[in-house]
Amino acid sequence: MLKEERQAFIMKQINLHNKVLSSDLSIQLSVSEDTIRRDLNELAETGKVLKVYGGALSKSFNYPFQPADTYARDSKKEIAKKVAKLMHNGMVILAGGGTTMIEVARNMPEHLTGTFFTVSPLVALEMAERSSLDVILIGGRLSKDSHINTGAQVINQLSEIKADLCLLGTNGLSVDEGVTDSDWEVVQVKKAMIKSSQKTAIVSIAEKLNSVQKMTVCPLGSVHYLITDVDPHNDSVKGYSKSIEVI
Repeated sequence: MLKEERQAFIMKQINLHNKVLSSDLSIQLSVSEDTIRRDLNELAETGKVLKVYGGALSKSFNYPFQPADTYARDSKKEIAKKVAKLMHNGMVILAGGGTTMIEVARNMPEHLTGTFFTVSPLVALEMAERSSLDVILIGGRLSKDSHINTGAQVINQLSEIKADLCLLGTNGLSVDEGVTDSDWEVVQVKKAMIKSSQKTAIVSIAEKLNSVQKMTVCPLGSVHYLITDVDPHNDSVKGYSKSIEVI
């Protein structure tokens, strides 16, 4: 594989999953970790990614208030419009983080009333600026990679909430493996969020579907809605509609 092809593959993985590890890319591309490190260094030097120890982070994920840098922003805006249709006055909503959730916050109905809990400071800021919902940020240790609050304090606070709907982004989703992620602390927070909610909706661009990360959040049967940027009858989501409602 040519260097340009490798780097295009790396950029695709970073844009979809926000973070990549050199060790994983080495296996996926059948090249040495030294080769991957050189590729990541070049991508970082040209300003396409943020290099970190052991891998790289998405630039659009780490600078979400610069819309031009947001990957697949139009697709995420389409998801946000669909999410808004699930909202009604008086709801208690519990939300995760990520660039898709920021778009959801930007497109929440302006005069909607209710309570909005989130583990993401960035999502909380957007929601507080753009809606009449009562916004409550669940505090804890801020993860530099995921930009959400994590840890025992967060999980304890989540146990005291009874939400009508949980909105979660995902780094991996498949029919067989369910919802998966690559960060242990994030997995624990997402599990607690699902447990605290009557219904759970996964919000994800269709490109992320049928991808699997190393740690399990929940089986597909624990999810009530899948909200994507494609039509519910699209071939890419047909396998999911047998288990959950696809919007």
